[in-house]
Amino acid sequence: MNVSIEDIKKLKELSGIGLTDAKVALVEANGDFDKALEVLRKKGVTKADKKSDREAREGLVDGYIHGGRIGVIVEVNCETDFVARTDNFKSFVHEIALQVASMSPIYISEADIPAAEMERVRNESKERILAEGKPAAMVDKIVDGQVKKYFSEKVLLNQEFIKNDKQTVGDFLKENIAKMGENLIIRQFKRIELGVNE
Repeated sequence: MNVSIEDIKKLKELSGIGLTDAKVALVEANGDFDKALEVLRKKGVTKADKKSDREAREGLVDGYIHGGRIGVIVEVNCETDFVARTDNFKSFVHEIALQVASMSPIYISEADIPAAEMERVRNESKERILAEGKPAAMVDKIVDGQVKKYFSEKVLLNQEFIKNDKQTVGDFLKENIAKMGENLIIRQFKRIELGVNE
């Protein structure tokens, strides 16, 4: 199967893999660019999972100001100073700052949600569903879905990525771990909005 050099270069650029690997992925996907990218993403996730327990103490703090009304500071860590100085890493950190400015998450991951907050949301949801008269057998399933949806908007890693609504910020993080070959950790962020106290 012949694949175009433009597609190979584009796939290489998007995934961070070599030209040969990009060509192989396209051939395996019968020239279907989106399918090849999806396969590489899945492989990248596997690589990212293996790297996730490596220590990350280098990195960057980046800031973003939007129209003088919203300010964001984020800290993202990587394993080496070498990676911290690359344009890819700087770009990734900046994308995270843009995400925080745009979508105003409260938590980085589900592990950061206090148990009391999770319980509060769960109880409120359950009361609402029972008041609507839903069948008792369905209540827990509906509550689970509503709680998941509620926190998907509050948890950074669960949010839809603003530059690609086909992936979450967590997927975007794993993709960049695979691309840069190092563990990356979004350590902390602070979002300030003019006239809004948290």
